Amino acid sequence: MYEGKIIKFYREKYKLTQEQLGKDICSVTHISKIECAQTTYATDIITLLSKRLEINMELEVKRLINIKQQLFNWHEAIIMQLFDEMDQINNELKQDELIKISEYYNMYQLLRSRYLLLHNNSHEAFKIIKKLQKTENKLTPYDTNLLKHVLGIYYISKQDYISAIQTLKEIQNEIYNNPEYYYYLAIAYHTLQSPVLAYYYAEKSHQFFEYMNNYPRVIDAEMLMIIQVKDDDDYEEIINRFKKLIKSCEICNDPNRKAKVLHNLAYEYLRRKKYEQASFYYKESMSLKETESPSYLLSLEGYIRSSFEGVLMSNEELIQHVEKGLTIAINNDQLLYIHLFKLLLYLLKSKEKEYYEYLSNKALPMFVKCGYTFLIQRSKKELFNFYYKLKLTDDALEMAQLLINA
Repeated sequence: MYEGKIIKFYREKYKLTQEQLGKDICSVTHISKIECAQTTYATDIITLLSKRLEINMELEVKRLINIKQQLFNWHEAIIMQLFDEMDQINNELKQDELIKISEYYNMYQLLRSRYLLLHNNSHEAFKIIKKLQKTENKLTPYDTNLLKHVLGIYYISKQDYISAIQTLKEIQNEIYNNPEYYYYLAIAYHTLQSPVLAYYYAEKSHQFFEYMNNYPRVIDAEMLMIIQVKDDDDYEEIINRFKKLIKSCEICNDPNRKAKVLHNLAYEYLRRKKYEQASFYYKESMSLKETESPSYLLSLEGYIRSSFEGVLMSNEELIQHVEKGLTIAINNDQLLYIHLFKLLLYLLKSKEKEYYEYLSNKALPMFVKCGYTFLIQRSKKELFNFYYKLKLTDDALEMAQLLINA
């Protein structure tokens, strides 16, 4: 079976016809049947054909068989987020021409898209996803579920959390057997302000990562679990748990995870109106992030908001930070942050009318479309207060109704 595929691959690579390859060895019909695995064949014929193609058939067969194991190793490295290992396997597979004729080529493409998403290249990842969606009925059951997993992660990267949840919940556990996707469900539910479901799925992913001895991902899941707890009676305990996670990140020498923990610790302080501590930890988080990344913009927005609420810097300084964030967001086509920084700019320049017009007509519809529950609720409250202040009774009542029915 493997020999026929390999012979066809190299014949086409060297632009030989079946007649040219088989000359003085065997008939065109026999070559065709060998390539299609429709006949038995003598070892001598394969040896002669291999010699003409200048390949070592035994080594080529081993290479083709080994692709399956390489792909499973790659998948595990991606789940574990072992970047050096996954980069190495990616390079090896890219250079292996036989991947194109492997029965696991679709799996390779799916893992390639996951790899691209981990490297923040959602555009190229989606090109692969779109191609595979067109032939989804030809995928194996495992690959069909892997496609849903990858697509769910893609939706999260595009901040479409509702679609992410719908897609990830279609995964069939008994076929896929990769509970890592629970973590992405937890992220989506957390963003949509569903703490019970976010905690539930984060805990399930935590159990899986512990089973895998994957301590960096245990940190991820633990952090998601902590930030679902909103009980102010546990304030000191929550802060201590965050600080323990920071130490764990330092032990693992993982600045990226440390940046995430610092950001969420900052938010805990902001939520309790402890603006100086919030501002400090947002700044610490930003110092560990790439300035062009969405995660940097997220911390920058928190840093500006906590500094504004706590009156920790001048209006001019705040405007400079907002303009910097807005420029980065525009250059990187980050619509969410374009809206957030434009709103901050109107706020800081005391352009109240423009602020509420933009919030109502542009920002809020986008928040609703993508399911940003926290931003939706915050925006509706702001609009209600604005309409009430202006004695726009009908508009205020409409917004109040939306808040009650949310």
